[in-house]
Amino acid sequence: MHQPRPERVAMPESLRAAAEQFASGERAPVPPRDAATVVLLRNAGGQDDGTPGRSNRPGTEVYLLRRHARMAFAPGMAVFPGGGVDDRDREAWSVAAAWAGPSQSSWARQLGCDVPTARGLVCAAVRETFEESGVLLAGAAPDALVADTTGADWEADREALVAKQVSLAEVLSRRGLVLRSDLMRAWAQWITPDFEPRRYDTRFFVAVLPEGQRTRDVSTESDAVAWMRPGAAVDAVAAGDLAMMPPTVRTCQELAGLERATDVLAAAERRRVVPIEPRLVVDGDRVWLQP
Repeated sequence: MHQPRPERVAMPESLRAAAEQFASGERAPVPPRDAATVVLLRNAGGQDDGTPGRSNRPGTEVYLLRRHARMAFAPGMAVFPGGGVDDRDREAWSVAAAWAGPSQSSWARQLGCDVPTARGLVCAAVRETFEESGVLLAGAAPDALVADTTGADWEADREALVAKQVSLAEVLSRRGLVLRSDLMRAWAQWITPDFEPRRYDTRFFVAVLPEGQRTRDVSTESDAVAWMRPGAAVDAVAAGDLAMMPPTVRTCQELAGLERATDVLAAAERRRVVPIEPRLVVDGDRVWLQP
């Protein structure tokens, strides 16, 4: 199934100044940096984690973090866990058995890139999800899952990853774990518009919260976290109660009609990921982003 092309979306007011500077010729575009983000999913009527007001009606929820207003990129925006790929993510793994699921070459074909880039994107997706939510997509075997990551030893590993003291491969190897790349599906690819001073070529993945694991508010880049139904998140954006970048809004819109987290994984199997790079559209006094 081809990925539907999004319609034009209103530009967040925070981006207007950057767009105007670019349009006037004051700045040249910068190359985008590879990045990965993971849409972490759970069933709305699934495992009870103590969240007040959990509904038992069918539907999915996504995990969102609100970035600190002081952040240079997407300040104040609600985002999925994710971040840039770095050298430790691209490094060849010394133990082939530490990678479970689709091969790195298979991911490269799905993501439309070379093998080192695909390896970096998948590793960054798993690493950033652990760093920003405490959820780890790994297990002691290709068919096993880490059941709990709330202990002090896990927190020490998470902090070491954040500080770039170790790589994800090193953490998994020391613990005798394999990266479960089969728990993720590719969903989309968005490239930051050329007028922004910080640009990313971001692959969006979807993954279901592993049974037994719980998200934790641990990211130093956010000041609030929440599980929300995708449709409710879109409504909150429309009402002005929540701020999101266009790719995040569009992803929530696409997920809103899917009743179960497994339906999202099945839908991802039918998608073909194609790059989307919104362009600046000036329509009178209004400024739009047109994918």
